[in-house]
Amino acid sequence: MTSTQSALPTVPFALTRAGVIMTPEDGNDFEAEGVLNPASGRGPDGELYLLPRLVAKGNVSRVGLAKVVIGDDGVPTGVERQGVVMAPDEGWERGLNNAGTEDPRTTWVPSLGKHLMTYVAYGPLGPRLAFAHSEDLRNWERMGPCFFEYKAELSMDLNLFPNKDAVFFPEPVNDPDGVASYAMLHRPMWDLGWIREGEGEHVPAGLTDKRPGIWISYVAVEDVQKDLRNLVHMGKHKLVALSEYPFEELKIGGGPAPIRVEEGWLLIHHGVTGKIVASAFGQQQNVNYSAAAMILDADDPSLVIARSDKPLLAPETEDEISGIVPNVVFPTAIEKIGDQLFVFYGMADSKIGVARLDRV
Repeated sequence: MTSTQSALPTVPFALTRAGVIMTPEDGNDFEAEGVLNPASGRGPDGELYLLPRLVAKGNVSRVGLAKVVIGDDGVPTGVERQGVVMAPDEGWERGLNNAGTEDPRTTWVPSLGKHLMTYVAYGPLGPRLAFAHSEDLRNWERMGPCFFEYKAELSMDLNLFPNKDAVFFPEPVNDPDGVASYAMLHRPMWDLGWIREGEGEHVPAGLTDKRPGIWISYVAVEDVQKDLRNLVHMGKHKLVALSEYPFEELKIGGGPAPIRVEEGWLLIHHGVTGKIVASAFGQQQNVNYSAAAMILDADDPSLVIARSDKPLLAPETEDEISGIVPNVVFPTAIEKIGDQLFVFYGMADSKIGVARLDRV
């Protein structure tokens, strides 16, 4: 499968490694198979926290909480663990042979006074998007699974498909009809062969590229003001981006919550190349994950106005090359410390690293 080349300008940002800040703790059964892919946020105390995915034996994931230790130079140097804040305790987050609350992404939304978490509930029918909210990062109230409203033009029910890499924008944006809305990026996966042998891939009407890409969905601010639980009812779905370059030939997916820059919304994302063997939900050994970026239009975030033509950060260090899943740089959180921006990322599905984000 070949990639099409974009005519868009490149993104004027670069990532520079700043170190490894979290590794599995010896003797901690919750971390036996890695710590990775953290969310992040500022607590009521003003401190910066990570919410890492903690993986126990058997690939059972929980969401932890860890305060970030920051050096005198303003660079993160480590963490102080503060326990588990979410585990697969609900029946729909567990199957007979699997369980997990995986890969949290969090966004602080000032207009709601809440952190919004998206996470992957690994339940009886595989990965499904779910939401939770919190005011303090410690106590999370589940809102349940995401429900995608039917859009006739797509001739497809998005609820049929596994979905990952979801994250909310930090402030309302306009939906395709100009309605002020909360928006979420997400990544549907079209192959249904994992649940019904031979079923194969089904894609929405008008889509010919079957590779998983980044989509956007919306819910009106007015509806959320009436009842916060309306956040789970996402609609007006649109495709944002598909793979275009060799480093992302298999698929792309969103990373941390988008942040506003002068050009628009900066989205750090990941791109995957290599080969998926058997189930896409197993721990792959023949793939390569890199971090890249795109900028979405400020007024219409379904439009990409700039895009990386090569990775901003690719697996090169031993921590990124060797691990549970080798060759992985997987960005999931972005935070400002002083006047610097830092991106936190999973390293080979085993550790957590941090990189400084600079304009170039």
